[in-house]
Amino acid sequence: MSPLIVESIVTTMDAGGTVNVAPMGVEWWEGGEGEGEGTGNERGTRIVLKPFLDTTTFRNVRATGAAVVNLTDDVLLFARAAISSPQYPTRPASVVRGVVLEAACSWRELRVRSLDPTPPRARIEADVVHRGTAREFIGFNRARNAVLEAAILSTRLHLIPRAEVDRELARLQVIVDKTAGPRELEAMQVLTDYVRRSGPPGT
Repeated sequence: MSPLIVESIVTTMDAGGTVNVAPMGVEWWEGGEGEGEGTGNERGTRIVLKPFLDTTTFRNVRATGAAVVNLTDDVLLFARAAISSPQYPTRPASVVRGVVLEAACSWRELRVRSLDPTPPRARIEADVVHRGTAREFIGFNRARNAVLEAAILSTRLHLIPRAEVDRELARLQVIVDKTAGPRELEAMQVLTDYVRRSGPPGT
């Protein structure tokens, strides 16, 4: 059985209490999650994080054994976190040492079960030990999906030929222009400006 890959924003904390925010597609292994909130593993549900070894997320999770997976429909949060180290409003997690984004629709608090640091990406299996919901998850339309794809592209400029990036961004921009609201338009502008600053257009 293959896991569902869920785009999330992972918050972690280092030993000194400094918070890191990072967008990440996590492996979501559904084990029959219970209704409501709880403090035990949610009926076998587990989430796998796969950060690169040179990231703050990996260092923090290794140090604390905890993380929070935040689910949100605000793609501007993804856009800014993909290209910088933003400081978003947070509140303390309920069970683990960590924080929840104020803008999260819902979240899962994780406790590490196992950590495999084999390069280049770690495999961190974690149990869901608490879940919470703050507001309704409205969902993703075509523009929000397009911004998520653009955010992923912006993190891979060192891996993908620039000409290919430019072509894909142009295609995604058409979708955004047709179906976006103000937050999606701003998010796409943040990403296209970042890519433009990264170097001359591809040929």
